[in-house]
Amino acid sequence: QVQLVESGGGLVQAGGSLRLSCAVSGSIFMINAMGWYRQAPGKQRELVATITSGGTTNYADSVKGRFTISRDNAKNTVYLQMNSLKPEDTFVYYCNADGRALFSERPLDFSSWGQGTQVTVSS
Repeated sequence: QVQLVESGGGLVQAGGSLRLSCAVSGSIFMINAMGWYRQAPGKQRELVATITSGGTTNYADSVKGRFTISRDNAKNTVYLQMNSLKPEDTFVYYCNADGRALFSERPLDFSSWGQGTQVTVSS
């Protein structure tokens, strides 16, 4: 079983910063891409940023220059540093990880999501 546990969300004023963390646990063989997505009530989940195992990053245009994704492969953890936050960044943020893990003693590919963490930016 693979679990993703997020932390670091909260309430911040416009212009402020937050740092999200997401730790992946379980019988992990390898993690390929990791990423952050966000979703508003009744809306589709949208990509924020992704990072490959080699460190290649990709960002949504709306967050380029303000958000930075990074990962610690030794800790199976991905981070999202969010600076210059705007009210329109108010969403539930979800982390995602793709990789290979042991399930009932069998190595299988996985793509798992965290439970989500609320980020609210006040004007």
